[in-house]
Amino acid sequence: MQGATKQEQPASRRNYDVVRQHGEEELNRPVVSVIWSGVAAGILISFSVVGEAILHVNLPDTSWRFLMENLGYSFGFLLVILGRMQLFTENTITTVLPLVAERSRACLMSTLRVWGIVLLANVVGALVAAAFILWSNAFAGPMIEAIDALSNHATGMPALESLARGVPAGILIAAIVWMMPSQSGNEVILIVLFTWLIAAGDFTHIIAGSVEMWFLILRGSLDPLTAIMGFFVPVLVGNVIGGTAVFTLLAWGQVQAEVE
Repeated sequence: MQGATKQEQPASRRNYDVVRQHGEEELNRPVVSVIWSGVAAGILISFSVVGEAILHVNLPDTSWRFLMENLGYSFGFLLVILGRMQLFTENTITTVLPLVAERSRACLMSTLRVWGIVLLANVVGALVAAAFILWSNAFAGPMIEAIDALSNHATGMPALESLARGVPAGILIAAIVWMMPSQSGNEVILIVLFTWLIAAGDFTHIIAGSVEMWFLILRGSLDPLTAIMGFFVPVLVGNVIGGTAVFTLLAWGQVQAEVE
């Protein structure tokens, strides 16, 4: 009877149960596990930048190249999401659902702790990846120049525009997390489509963008203070607004009456 009742639940409630359970697991993971998972995610997300650059270099210079090369942006997200690594923008929904349900100070502190650890670990991983891309000699000259061009484009927007463009990116990443439980067998298509839309829409993502930010800083093309205040902080705020203040709270509104 219990299994039958669960099958009769609306899809939104089933998604909520799975995502909240994942969030509770993340809040209770050992700190060292969260750190290593976050660093791994920061490194692996660099394949979004590398994937875009590979397609940019090898596709003909046509009107449709921009849309096609943005498919490369999905590679890093496929590695991170399917690999169950800790990505900060996923935590804007997974760890927040337990918080809005419990509404306790202890849960708030746990959520902020995980956010801080994951964000720092992601940024450290992005630094490692950027240093490898720039200094390892694994990438030929045209690749480095393509990554430089992509990085300048991603980080060169005015701060308020970066913030505004971070909101849709936060919404789309949270939407992927919310929809994954009901997409058995279609996870790859879901991730590719939504992350391609982030790239094609020129929306800003704090962790993939951190790889580009670090690349320019290490190359001497971007001042660290400008990078932090003009790119990192605005994009971070935009992603949090989109992932938590918009999508997560709307998703919670769908199931609040049923849960409570």
